[in-house]
Amino acid sequence: MVDLGTIERVDLREVWPHEAQDFTPWLAENLDVLGEALGLDLEFQEQEARVGPFFLDVLAYDRGNDRPVIIENQLEATNHTHLGQLLTYAAGYDAGVVIWLTGDFQDEHRAALDWLNQRTGEGTEFFGVAMEAWKIDGSRAAPHFRIVAAPNTWSKSSAKGRTVRGGGAGSERGERYRAFFQSIVDTLREEHKFTNRTQARIEHWAPFASGFSGIRYNLCFVYGRNIARVEVYISRSDREENKLLFDRLFERKESIESQATGSGWWEWERLDNRSACRISQVRNGKIDDDPETLAELQHWMVDRLLKFKRVFEPHLAELGE
Repeated sequence: MVDLGTIERVDLREVWPHEAQDFTPWLAENLDVLGEALGLDLEFQEQEARVGPFFLDVLAYDRGNDRPVIIENQLEATNHTHLGQLLTYAAGYDAGVVIWLTGDFQDEHRAALDWLNQRTGEGTEFFGVAMEAWKIDGSRAAPHFRIVAAPNTWSKSSAKGRTVRGGGAGSERGERYRAFFQSIVDTLREEHKFTNRTQARIEHWAPFASGFSGIRYNLCFVYGRNIARVEVYISRSDREENKLLFDRLFERKESIESQATGSGWWEWERLDNRSACRISQVRNGKIDDDPETLAELQHWMVDRLLKFKRVFEPHLAELGE
């Protein structure tokens, strides 16, 4: 007979005793988990983002669809106060995605989000998400996001590929992105043991883990500029920590650039109007280039990515990251 475990729901306050001090920082560090549930590529921007005299819990960015995302969370049941805050923050940041994350959704507030989804244009989407935590046979608590309100046309699978910059999933352009990065993923996995990934996403960019929390490598086409780049992207939950790390790396700019020498030009972007920072090497290139140029671009991205890993990791380790 199959031996099955017993699932037990955990009180959220046992996992995150304090909403602002415990849950919001955890959410900021784990936006990929929420993004997976919603089918969105969420990138952290800022915690406690100011809207006039008020403060939004988490400001994020939907990279796949190029739009701001606001997230308001509460560990208790929904209330009118937070609904008002949600709309205020959405207006303040002209949000394309509005997420209300709570421990318990009252029917009236779920209906309010459904009404907003029916009445607003396609450029704005409202999500109601119930936060849950579960254990199996006394295991560590595991988070679970349960979608209780979503746009009428939403599904997890379609949301991920609904829009790619310059071409959606299933479009000719989207397929070109996928094929381009699939070749790179295969090369990195089979020839360099750089990743265990087997499939590329239908996006204009491809992220790779660095081994350091809140820091990743990105390969991407910059839509509108007709350039391609390989970057170290610093995007932790603490804005000041991001800026400090960038500044300390910038002090080593000459050494880093000489160690990672190669074709293309460097861009050191502190991004003072955002939480994250970026260090990249850039060259001309677009997905519409001829096959020979794209093959050369793939080789360049692989070369730059491997060199970035060799060069930046010792610096990050030395800086205590």
